[in-house]
Amino acid sequence: MKQFEVPAFYRSPIISKVKAKRKLEDPRKKDFSPSELTLGNITFIIARHFGFCYGVENAIEKSYKAIEENPTKRIFLLSQMIHNPAVNEDLVSHGLQFLQDTEGNQLIPFSDLSADDLVIIPAFGTTLEIEKQLNSIGVDIATYNTTCPFVEKVWNRSEKLGETDHTIVIHGKYNHEETRATFSHSSKNAPSIVLKDLQEAKELAAYILGERSEEEFMLYFSNKMSEGFNPVLHLKKIGVVNQTTMLATETQEIAQFLREVMIQKYGEDDVKSHIADTRDTLCYATNDNQTATLALMESTADLSIVVGGYNSSNTSHLVELLEQKFPCYFIKDAGEIQSQNAINSFDIHLKSIESHSNYLPQKEKVRIIVTSGASCPDALVDGVMMKLLSFYHSEQEIRTLLSQV
Repeated sequence: MKQFEVPAFYRSPIISKVKAKRKLEDPRKKDFSPSELTLGNITFIIARHFGFCYGVENAIEKSYKAIEENPTKRIFLLSQMIHNPAVNEDLVSHGLQFLQDTEGNQLIPFSDLSADDLVIIPAFGTTLEIEKQLNSIGVDIATYNTTCPFVEKVWNRSEKLGETDHTIVIHGKYNHEETRATFSHSSKNAPSIVLKDLQEAKELAAYILGERSEEEFMLYFSNKMSEGFNPVLHLKKIGVVNQTTMLATETQEIAQFLREVMIQKYGEDDVKSHIADTRDTLCYATNDNQTATLALMESTADLSIVVGGYNSSNTSHLVELLEQKFPCYFIKDAGEIQSQNAINSFDIHLKSIESHSNYLPQKEKVRIIVTSGASCPDALVDGVMMKLLSFYHSEQEIRTLLSQV
């Protein structure tokens, strides 16, 4: 695996040692059980796989190279590089500017750009329409394009599906940057439609099986399908691909459900003619993060803490899993831990930051699950662990404990 040149302050003295030890013990990552690190009164139960993935490290490396190699140029980020405020704030501190917000709303008009400027495409990729606009200005978008290769893999698979007359069913959040980009690319090659979850897959199935009218279908999926989409023609042969940050298990569930629908409609013998096997579009890093989180759920713990950006799709899915079993607190960094008795946590259902009291149990020994999303620097996880340790140990005691890691 390639080693990326990521700024040193993103690295961590605690987590890096834990990850290095596990990599040495299990280089092929066959064991997804968590690591346990006891530091005085706290045992941290640490996921086998979390934090920066290949695509994120690639994006960060290219962004800082752009800054270093172009000191006299204006450099713009099309939108948030990745969904982590600490990373984006640091890039902005180096003079980079955002052209759009995460919803695609314009912050700086493209008309303000010139051919002398640089625009960095984020890890999520972008739409063909935006690429065309920027190319027409003459802006360099190729040199520092940070589109994740696993996102591009989904685009390439969609193209192949289009060549065999499949309609592309995208499992994703319609307004997410990556889904907008994937939808744009897939729509070029084939009729395309976006499903957010299994419930929307069931709505799709209801039409395929004749339980919904064409009018009901068109109303329900309005603005979620490509121009000229015709359900009468375009739902006879499908392939399911995913937004790489969605739950891999949910993508597989949707694909399997739709396969059963096609068997019901056309019969077992002919099902391969109506739905493609697209398991190869799942992102390995997202899948590993989620598998490691499922392994965490086999642990005994008092609470769980997930660190990451609040608009990070892959991070929110880790919260969805852990909150099924443990009190789960979703925080962007150690600053959300107010005291030993108070913590601010993002509620993924209410979409708001909520205050919680007495989140740490009143006991001498505490077991805390810790993980983070694919866009979260390990250094932020270290900061969270250090903050929690400070409630139980003096600064000198913490230094002594860390020297033993």
